[in-house]
Formats: sequence, C-alpha cells, structure tokens
Amino acid sequence: MKLFFSKRFQKDYKKLPAQIQELTDKKLDYLLKDISHPSLRFKKVKRHSNVWEVSVTMNYRLVLSMQSNYYILLRVGAHDILNRI
Repeated sequence: MKLFFSKRFQKDYKKLPAQIQELTDKKLDYLLKDISHPSLRFKKVKRHSNVWEVSVTMNYRLVLSMQSNYYILLRVGAHDILNRI
C-alpha cells in the first residue's frame, strides 16, 4: 500500500505539535506494515461509507479513505476532527 496526502491533511499536520507529528509518523509506519496493529485502533467511521479512523493518541485521530492499492489521508487532529469530515 502507498500513502496519498490530501492538501487538507498536510495543512492539519503542519499545525500539530511536534510530538504529535512524530507519533503520527509512527502510526503511518504501522499502517503501512500491518493495518491490524493494536495501537492503531483502526475502525470505520459510521456516518461515511469509505472513511476510516486511526488513533494517534487518546486525543488525536487521523482519518483516511482506502482505495485498492493506497490510502488517502484526509484529516489529522484532535478527536473532534471526526465531526469535521
């Protein structure tokens, strides 16, 4: 799988504290290696047909869409980011 970073994701990422950016990078590595890694807490977002969330920390999430051979990273931010997709 490959990663595609949306412009919105890139903008969100730049606003994150440095420590959260590092944790996000680590979670993206896990995502590429094993989507079932327990620390990802990977799950479907209920209101959307092809949108998934990954836990960065207890307070931060990243939101993505899956295609056949790549992930489209849509948003990253505080847990309430799920209300803004």
